[in-house]
Amino acid sequence: MGNLILQYEEAKKNSKQHMQNGQIPAYLNALLEMNKYKRLIVAVVAN
Repeated sequence: MGNLILQYEEAKKNSKQHMQNGQIPAYLNALLEMNKYKRLIVAVVAN
């Protein structure tokens, strides 16, 4: 669980950095990665 949270936070940091640099495709990929980790966190908590 802790590992998922760390990966989510790293993806969040990357998404902010990509947005500031104007790298829109990389930003969108980072958002998709954040969504993936968020769903995994919710699934782990639900079980």
